[in-house]
Amino acid sequence: MQLKMMSLKFINKVLLAFLLTGIAYAQDVQTDSSLVVSGVNEVAMVQKDTVKQPFKRFKTEGVSAVVGEFVVLNSDIDKGYVELKQQGISTEGITRCQLLGKLMEDKLYAHQAKVDSILVPDAEINQNIDQQLDYMLSQLGSEDKLVAFYRKDNMADLRKDLFEANKINILGRRMQTKVTEAVEITPEETRQFFYDISEEDRPIIGTEVEVSQIVIKPEITEAAKQDVIDKLNTMRADIIDNGASFSTKAVLYSKDGSAANGGILGSIRRDSPFAKEFKDVAFTLLEGEISEPFETEFGFHILYVEKIRGQELDVRHIILIPEVSQDQIDAAKTKLDSIRTQIVEDKIKFAEAAQQFSDEKETKNNGGTLRNPITNSTRFDLSKMEPTLAAQVYNLEEGEVSKIFSERDRSGRSFFKIITVNKKFPDHKADYKKDYEKIKDLALQEKQIKAVEKWQEEKIAETYVHVNDDYKECEFSSNWIKK
Repeated sequence: MQLKMMSLKFINKVLLAFLLTGIAYAQDVQTDSSLVVSGVNEVAMVQKDTVKQPFKRFKTEGVSAVVGEFVVLNSDIDKGYVELKQQGISTEGITRCQLLGKLMEDKLYAHQAKVDSILVPDAEINQNIDQQLDYMLSQLGSEDKLVAFYRKDNMADLRKDLFEANKINILGRRMQTKVTEAVEITPEETRQFFYDISEEDRPIIGTEVEVSQIVIKPEITEAAKQDVIDKLNTMRADIIDNGASFSTKAVLYSKDGSAANGGILGSIRRDSPFAKEFKDVAFTLLEGEISEPFETEFGFHILYVEKIRGQELDVRHIILIPEVSQDQIDAAKTKLDSIRTQIVEDKIKFAEAAQQFSDEKETKNNGGTLRNPITNSTRFDLSKMEPTLAAQVYNLEEGEVSKIFSERDRSGRSFFKIITVNKKFPDHKADYKKDYEKIKDLALQEKQIKAVEKWQEEKIAETYVHVNDDYKECEFSSNWIKK
């Protein structure tokens, strides 16, 4: 049990680092004169993978392994260590063999996802990239610093790497979901799982907290909104009346990560993870048509439909964000300071203040209480909480109100918030009755791991796999050497 828990912990840590950075560094790997394969691109799709397929033409200089259509470079392992360190994860005890095994698992999932015709819309990938870039920019402060940090020449190169890495990660997650979605756990299996663990080895349930917050955003004036609407209308008229390039306008003026690619967002469907207002406008346009300016939570847009392909649209957009003056920023902070004072002086309850004043629609009607997006409960495990939020609540006692925090939303606009801890649940050794749901989750994870192990064993057997001689002595958890 301990070994299984340690293995799961290691896998989760490594996976977390790769998903957070989402960065793969594409490098070309030369084969014979008829085949050149990129570290993140694919060779021609084959109907059935066997060791007799032409993948054996790979030369192995710089290649650690080949899995189906994908290669793992020696430099990918080196960069894996760098990425783990960048995420604050200790690399002590993590061997190159373990990292290579994890990278091969990623490639196996992505390869099999393509074999099974699992598709990922470009729009979904681009939205992930925008969110990643927004977060990284908020941490580093500027595009120049971000590009330098990841040793790229420009944002376009960084976006290209992010696109390929995100595509592989999403394909992998979809494939894992497909493997595990049918796995269920019964109450009897849960009970058996728990009582098979000796009492001294039973897991510790970490400290959990229930958290509420009040968010105050600086007011955006109607004049500021009208200013960006006028600018978008001017751009739209220049494109329609004078034949100006939409993509050039996007590069010059758009205020999100898609600007580097001329505003392109790829293909979107009605079920794509875009703002409702965005999709509502997109699906009313004809091919080649440019929308009037419209607003979403991210800012104001104009949208260009390049091509309609059945239920999918290829779109570009330009987004502008209304400016907020320092006076408005100061007023928002002053307002929140006044609210905080009333709460501290017990003139109003935190939940009541959230309902009356908070600008965060998702939480205000629940008294500001946050909901864990993973478990859908109001409890957060402190050790798994988003790092910034965890740091803000770590030293708060129950009922205590935090100082005022300043943060930025995904559009880059400043806002202010205060936090309180509604309740703390101290760490303790797992109890079957009190912690049944968590024990059930652990039992399900154990069963899912077994399902994944079985799936991997089957797919490795039928997929072309080549491991460089330098790694033939590795003790992989899966049969990559096919002994």
